[in-house]
Amino acid sequence: MPHLYLVDGSGYIFRAYHRLPPLTNKHGEPVGAVYGYTTMLWKLADDLHKADGPTHMAVILDKSSTTFRNQMYDQYKAHRPPPPEDLVPQFPMIRDATRAFSLPCIEEEGWEADDLIASYAKAAMAQGWQVTIVSSDKDLMQLVEDGSLDMLDTMNNRRIGEAEVVEKFGVGPKQLGDVLALMGDSVDNVPGVPGVGPKTAAKLIQEHGDVEGVLAAAPEMKKGKLKDNLIEHAEAARMSRRLVALACDVPLQVPLDDLMLQGIPDAPLRAFLDHHGFKSLMNRLGQVADAPVPENASVPLEEDPPCDHAAYETVVDEAALDRWVQVARHQGWIAIDTETTGTDATRADLVGVSMALHPNLACYVPLGHGGNDLLSETPVQLDRNLALAKLKPLFEDPAVLKIGHNLKYDMVVLGRCGIDVAPHDDTIVMSFDLDAGLHGHGMDELAATHLSHSCIAYKDVVGTGKSQRGFHEIDLDAATRYAAEDADVTYRLWKRFKARLPAEGATRVYEMVDRPLVPVIARMERRGIKIDREKLSALSADFAGQLATLETTIHGLAGAPFTIGSPKQLGDVLFEQMGVKGGRKGKSGVYSTDVNELTRIAADKDSPGAEIAARVLDWRELAKLKNTYTDALQDEINPETGRVHTSYSLTGAQTGRLSSTEPNLQNIPIRTETGRQIRDAFVAEPGNVILAADYSQIELRLAAHMADVPQLRDAFANGDDIHSLTAMELFGEVNRDTRGRAKTINFAILYGISRWGLAGRLDVSADEAQGMIDRYFDRFPGIRNYIATTTEFVREKGFTQTLFGRKTHFPRIRSKLQHERQGAERAAINAPIQGTSADIIKRAMVRMEPALAEAGLGHVRMLLQVHDELVFELPEGDVEAAKPVIERVMATAAEPAVVLSVPLAVEIGTGASWGAAH
Repeated sequence: MPHLYLVDGSGYIFRAYHRLPPLTNKHGEPVGAVYGYTTMLWKLADDLHKADGPTHMAVILDKSSTTFRNQMYDQYKAHRPPPPEDLVPQFPMIRDATRAFSLPCIEEEGWEADDLIASYAKAAMAQGWQVTIVSSDKDLMQLVEDGSLDMLDTMNNRRIGEAEVVEKFGVGPKQLGDVLALMGDSVDNVPGVPGVGPKTAAKLIQEHGDVEGVLAAAPEMKKGKLKDNLIEHAEAARMSRRLVALACDVPLQVPLDDLMLQGIPDAPLRAFLDHHGFKSLMNRLGQVADAPVPENASVPLEEDPPCDHAAYETVVDEAALDRWVQVARHQGWIAIDTETTGTDATRADLVGVSMALHPNLACYVPLGHGGNDLLSETPVQLDRNLALAKLKPLFEDPAVLKIGHNLKYDMVVLGRCGIDVAPHDDTIVMSFDLDAGLHGHGMDELAATHLSHSCIAYKDVVGTGKSQRGFHEIDLDAATRYAAEDADVTYRLWKRFKARLPAEGATRVYEMVDRPLVPVIARMERRGIKIDREKLSALSADFAGQLATLETTIHGLAGAPFTIGSPKQLGDVLFEQMGVKGGRKGKSGVYSTDVNELTRIAADKDSPGAEIAARVLDWRELAKLKNTYTDALQDEINPETGRVHTSYSLTGAQTGRLSSTEPNLQNIPIRTETGRQIRDAFVAEPGNVILAADYSQIELRLAAHMADVPQLRDAFANGDDIHSLTAMELFGEVNRDTRGRAKTINFAILYGISRWGLAGRLDVSADEAQGMIDRYFDRFPGIRNYIATTTEFVREKGFTQTLFGRKTHFPRIRSKLQHERQGAERAAINAPIQGTSADIIKRAMVRMEPALAEAGLGHVRMLLQVHDELVFELPEGDVEAAKPVIERVMATAAEPAVVLSVPLAVEIGTGASWGAAH
C-alpha cells in the first residue's frame, strides 16, 4: 500500500533557526537555519529508511503571509512579528536544500501549508493510501484518523494517533476544531471566547458536541462569567471555528503519483553541500575519489550508529556498577556526566551519574531520585555512599581518562562529594580550540553540527512552567534516556575532536593552555570570595538615594515626570518634546536612545537635550550597578559558605578570555569611585588579606613584540611611560591632555578603530582623527604592518592565531555586507593580541598553585580572575613571601613556549578588601 509522508517544512525551518546560533557559509551568507534544516531532513530520511519507510513524500511550505483567512478576519496573525532579518534570505536556500534531496517542495499563494497538507492527505486517503504528517502542530491533529492517518512528532520521537489527541485535548480529532475555536490562539490571533482555556473548552464540547451546541446551551447555563462570555462572544466563537477549519479541497498542483520516492541522487546534494561549505555533512555523504582533500585533513572516522536510547542501562545494583567500573579500568577511558538539582554547581545536590564506554554502550546510575514529600515513592537505586565509594577510585585513577562536556561543572559537583576527577579531556574546550567563532559549543548544537543528532531537550524531560519538576522527580527510564545520551554524545564528540586536534594544529593551545586550566577553575569556583553584606546593603541604600536625586533632576529638565527606563518615553521627551535633532527610529517606530545616541546628544553642548542626556547616562550607570551588583550580590551569597561563587566560562569570549556569570564580576567599573566602592565589599576572612596582581599594559607590550616596534620595545625595557612616549611622538609635547589623548590612541588603534570612532572618543573632527592615525603609523610603522598582515591573513585563511596557536574564526570577513566585513576586520586586528594575553594569564593560573605549594605557601588561595588580574586570599603574615612567587609566575608565564622581546610587568597590591588592594 502506498504510504505518503507530508513534512511540515515551516515547522522544521523555525525549529532549525532557534536551535542553532547565527552561522555563515563561506560566501558570508547566514545559513544557521539552512544547516539545521538540512540535518533534520537528512535524519528524518535516515530514520524512515530504517523503519517502515514512505513510498511517497513531499515537503510543504508557507508561501505568503496573506491567505483567505485574512479576508475572513483582517486581524488573523496580525500580531505575529515579521521573520528575523537574518532568516529571510535563508528561505530560498531552504527550498534549494529540499530540492537537493530530490524531494518535491510544494507551496501555493493564498493558502497556508496546513491547508495544502490537509488537501494532499484527504486526496491520498481517498485512494486508500496510508498518510503520515511529520509535524506536532495542534491544528493538523484534526486530520488524525486511526488506520489511515497519523502524525510523527520528530522532536519527541513519537507517533500521534487518536488516543494521543484525546490525551492532550480531552476530545478526539473530529471535535478538536471546536475545542480550538473556543480556546482561541494568541499566536495566530484567533479570538476564541475570553476566559475559556483548553480544559474548559474540552468539557464544554464533551457535554454539548460542538461550538453551535455550546452556544445554544449558553443561555441555560448557571450565572457567571463563562455564561456571559459565551453569549457576548458567540459570533467570535463562530468565526474562530471557521478560522481553525482546514481547507481540504485545494487543487493539487503536483499530482500524488509524482510524489513517489526515487532515491536521493548524489550529485545535486553534493553540489548543495559544497556550495555552502557544510563539511561535516559532506563527509557523511562521502568524498568522491577525485575530490580535493584539505591540507592536514584528518583521517575520516567510521560512522557511529544512531543513538539507541533503548540500549542504555539503568544501574541499580552493586554487581552492575562493579561491571561498568571494571570495563572502564580495562579500556582506559570513560565519558562521564552528572545530573543535579540545579545549575549552580556549588549548591546543587547530586542526583545521578551517567557513563559511556562506546557508542550506545552507556548507563545511568541514579543516586537521589524520589519526590519532595513523604508520600512520594522512592525508586530502587543504589545507596549513594556505596556508589560514590565505588566511583571515587575510578574517577581518580591516573590510568583512566575521564571525558566530559563542560567538565568543570562536574568537577565542582563531584569535588563537593570528595572526588577529585583526573586525568581528563573536555569536549567543550576541544570544540572551542578548534572552532571558536564558527558556532556555539553547547552539546545540543555540537551534536546537531557534528553528529547530525538531535539531543533530547531538558525541558521535554522535566516540563516547563508550573508543571516543571526537578530531575530527581523524573522516572528512571526517562532519566536514563536523557542522562546516558549526554555521556554517549560526549564520547562520540570526543572521538572526532581528538582526531582533529593534531590535524588542525590545535593540540598546542589545548594541552598547554586550556585543558590543564579546567580543574584550576573548578577549585576557584568552589572557594568563592567573602562578601560584606552590610556594606553592600548600605551601598544599595546610598545608590537608591543618588538615583532619586537624579530622577528629580531629569524630571525637572524634562518639565514633567516620565519613566526614565522607558526608551519610548525618553525618546519622545528628547526628540518630540525638546526638539533634539538627528533622532532615528527603529522598526518598532521607537526612537533609539542607546548609549551611543545619548553620548552623541550629551557631547553637543548646544543641543537642548545635552544636559538631560548626560544625566540619563549617569542614571543608567548607577541603576545598572545597583541592580547588577549591590542588590543582586546579596542574593548570590551562598548560605552554606557565606561566600559568592562566580561561574567561569572557558568558551564565553571568542578570543579565549575567561568570562564569568552568576554573578558577572568582569564588568565592575575599574577606574570609577562607584566601582571601587563595590570592590570594597569583597573582603578577606579575619586574619587574612586580599592580594591583587595585575599585568601592567600587557596588550600594549604584546603589540610591541608582535608588531616588532623598536621604540615601544625599548620604552618597556627601560620602564618608560609608554603613553608619554606616544604623546611626544604624536604631539611634540607631554602634558595631561596630550598624554590622555595618546593613551586613547594607543588602545584604540589596537582595536582597529576607524577615523569616525576615534573622532568620537577624542571629540575632534574625522579629518583631525585621521591625521592622528596617519602620524601614529608614520611614527610606528610596525603597527601599520601588523594590521595589514593580520587583515590579509584573516581574509585568506578565515581565522587569526595567537602566539600559542589559538585560532579565532571570522566567517563574516567574507560577508557581502560592508559593515559586517569591517566589523570582522576590526575584531580580527585585536584578536591575536587579546587572545595571546588570555593565553598567558591562563598559563600563569595553571602554574600558580604548584609554585606556591613548592614555596611552602599552599594555603595561599587564588580566588578570582578578572581580565588581566588575579585575586588571592592569604594570611597577612605570608604577604611578603607570596609576592615574589606570584610576580615571577605571572612575569614568566609565556616561557618557554614563547619568549617575548618585552618584559611583562606585574603590579601587586594588598588590603583588607579587593578595593583596598588596588
